[in-house]
Amino acid sequence: MTDLAVATAPAPVGDVEFSRAATEQILRRLGLVIGTGAMIVMVLELPAVLVQPINQSVWPELHIVSAYLMFGALAIVSTRGPAAAIRRTAGAAAVCYLAATLATPLVYSVVHFGSFASWPYRGLAVGVMAAGLAWPRRGAAAFGALLAVVTSVSNALVVPDSSMGALLGDITRALGVAALFLWCVVYARAAAERVDREAVRQRSRAAAVAATSAREREGARFAALIHDAVLSTLLEASRARQSSSVLRNQAARTLEQLESSRTAPEIDHLDAAATIEFLREAVREVESEVPVQVSSRRAADLCLPIEAAQVLGAALSEAVRNSVRHAGVAGRTVRRGVAVTIATGGIRVVLSDDGAGFDPARVSPDRMGIAGSILGRMRALAGGAAFVESAPGAGTVVTLVWGS
Repeated sequence: MTDLAVATAPAPVGDVEFSRAATEQILRRLGLVIGTGAMIVMVLELPAVLVQPINQSVWPELHIVSAYLMFGALAIVSTRGPAAAIRRTAGAAAVCYLAATLATPLVYSVVHFGSFASWPYRGLAVGVMAAGLAWPRRGAAAFGALLAVVTSVSNALVVPDSSMGALLGDITRALGVAALFLWCVVYARAAAERVDREAVRQRSRAAAVAATSAREREGARFAALIHDAVLSTLLEASRARQSSSVLRNQAARTLEQLESSRTAPEIDHLDAAATIEFLREAVREVESEVPVQVSSRRAADLCLPIEAAQVLGAALSEAVRNSVRHAGVAGRTVRRGVAVTIATGGIRVVLSDDGAGFDPARVSPDRMGIAGSILGRMRALAGGAAFVESAPGAGTVVTLVWGS
């Protein structure tokens, strides 16, 4: 693409960005449950740490608090923070737990009251679940296996009378626990992602059906109007030998019906999904190979009047048609793309190509493709505007804007 095209076109974002509700909801709930559960585990383990005779300093207390501190932050972030912050905090909590586990043999050199110092081994599940919340499946599985082995070895180093057989048994049990809890978290996240993907597909399907239905109804209405009014008026005019009041009245009614059909469509507005499908269809009617990429600002809520959608679609089709006809360069393939940005109360559509380009100042005023069908059409639309930027050899960028 040319530098001009790159600077003008918005960043492409897939349709999936329009729906992450289920994934974010499950992240928040899991983060809150894991974070709160870990804090409860810390409170339950803390008395055993405090009553140990070897606690001649604050190190054991700091040791256990450092292992669980980020889980408290995870619970807080999960209530209000963005999904990315939840995953980052969960990853930090998992790493802190692993670090505390590695430090256990350094903190406890002598053990009293049985195996109290193996609290990292007993709390293995919270570290594994935090990893499952933070990272993709393979990364979380690798971390879970590492944490299971490290906690088992750490436990063997601080518990009296440990043996190799006991260590192998501990590792086996820890791996089983890690696999079970990790599977629960990973499965919940995967299920939420499937729900989001299906929601996007269903919405796209519904938008396509709605757009197709609207076009079919509009086509049928115009066909009926042409047949019943226009053709009838023309037929009467061809048969009449002289003008009559009946013919004049019929012609006036026909003109009123045509004007009404233009200004009063059956569908009043399109939402964001229907608008995207409508614009995609406008591009496909001219050139099916031109990609259409969409980005939406957070909480965008578009309500596009059908008249504005029709003008945008017609202007976009003409822009694509002009690019296909005139932007060709001998010896290479011209790249084209359409980028749609949706914001609350407005939409921007950018067609860019890296083709031959032209000098807009030298375009003849009678070139209706640009002056009339693109610039004039958009400027006549309330809230609409259009801009054409090009230079010989530097490609072309056509920007269509509408705002309520």
